[in-house]
Amino acid sequence: MSSTPAQTARRELADFTGELIGPEDSGYQEARAVYNGMIDRRPALVARCADADAVARVIGFARAHDLPLAVRGGGHHGAGLGTVDGGVVADLSPLKDIRVDPANRTVRVGGGCVWGEVDRATHAHGLATPSGIVSTTGVGGLTTGGGLGHLTRRCGLTIDSLLSAEVVLADGRRVRASADDNTDLFWAIRGGGGNFGVVTSFEFRLHAIDTVVAGPTFWPVENSPEVLTAYREFLPNAPRDLTAFFLHGTVPPAPPFPEEIQLRKTAGVVWCYVGDDPEAAAREMAPLLAALPEPLLHAVGPMPHPVLQSMFDGLYPPGHQWYWRADFVDEIPDEAVRLHATFGAEAPTVLSTMHLYPIDGAAHDVGPEETPWGYRGARWSTVYAGVDPDPANAELVRRWAVDYSEALRPFTAGGAYVNMMMDEGQERVRASYGANYDRLARIKADLDPHNVFRLNQNIRPA
Repeated sequence: MSSTPAQTARRELADFTGELIGPEDSGYQEARAVYNGMIDRRPALVARCADADAVARVIGFARAHDLPLAVRGGGHHGAGLGTVDGGVVADLSPLKDIRVDPANRTVRVGGGCVWGEVDRATHAHGLATPSGIVSTTGVGGLTTGGGLGHLTRRCGLTIDSLLSAEVVLADGRRVRASADDNTDLFWAIRGGGGNFGVVTSFEFRLHAIDTVVAGPTFWPVENSPEVLTAYREFLPNAPRDLTAFFLHGTVPPAPPFPEEIQLRKTAGVVWCYVGDDPEAAAREMAPLLAALPEPLLHAVGPMPHPVLQSMFDGLYPPGHQWYWRADFVDEIPDEAVRLHATFGAEAPTVLSTMHLYPIDGAAHDVGPEETPWGYRGARWSTVYAGVDPDPANAELVRRWAVDYSEALRPFTAGGAYVNMMMDEGQERVRASYGANYDRLARIKADLDPHNVFRLNQNIRPA
């Protein structure tokens, strides 16, 4: 009787530093789960890697037995790229080391950390590095895909604060990538996703960010055209210390939201002003607020940066059904405003939402060829997210997200933020890297010629 991959791994990796979990093990159901409940894959082996040597051995095992290899950090990717049917999952979750150097304003972060863990460690020193908007997101996936969030206008993308990385390559070698070491690899991992190796440790530059003035402002969804019209004119001219992303969503039916507006569909913005002066923040927000009707809610105030970063965590726990689409946007013409209002009013579930993230300010200080993230000239990144806890509504939320994105596609820049794409085909991946794709493909051919790292938004070897 032949052995299963998990049984074979236990023989061949007898002194493995971590945990090897197969379908027959009691912890398998938990070990195979990812953030998106719509993803239901059954890997043959989940290898929880406790150090970089363990990562190298898992890569070698998958290659030796011709098994597809997925790499999982936080497991948040909507397309379920951190898992695979019948293959091997290199689970980085044990790699949790965080070392803050407040004097030099840097932090070293293990590849299995999530952003909430990093935010708490750096906040103790009044420091932060730019990340996303949900603190349970994995550091590895968000960083290697670019990193958009509340601090983009002030600090740039997450990759713009990346100083170095420890990477395990497809052949098992462990290398350091930085501006001085393995420079092609360092260029590639700053936006090229998980195509080039497994990052087991990141080193980031930190910024003096402690308290922010933040929170949402909601208007009735019927006001969406005037809110989005005012927003598109206001935000590009706002100072870099102020950001706000536009959204369509439904007010959650729970505190702290006032009962009289719960379950109201809205158009709104979520603010982040870097600084602890509410009066200064109010002055910067005032032009947008003055141009619009009285909102349903303006819940803005000082808070520690980690509180803002975790604001959406309770609303979006692991296990919901998710379907995402995304696009880069240069301009928001009037017809796009009208379509956004139509689809925002038709959101099929309480948790379904659309976000329009600004990517100007400091993100524009970096040239389009300095990192693989080539859409530096775009002004926004849109994500259409159909979400619901009930599997019976999976097709409903998927259809809304697809229809919304297809309707707006004529008004987009041609590519999308890879961290928010589903499995949409090779041409979509190529479009999202634009002129940088060919260089990425050449580096891929050098570092991973057999495309071992292919369960991602894949860049094929040249």
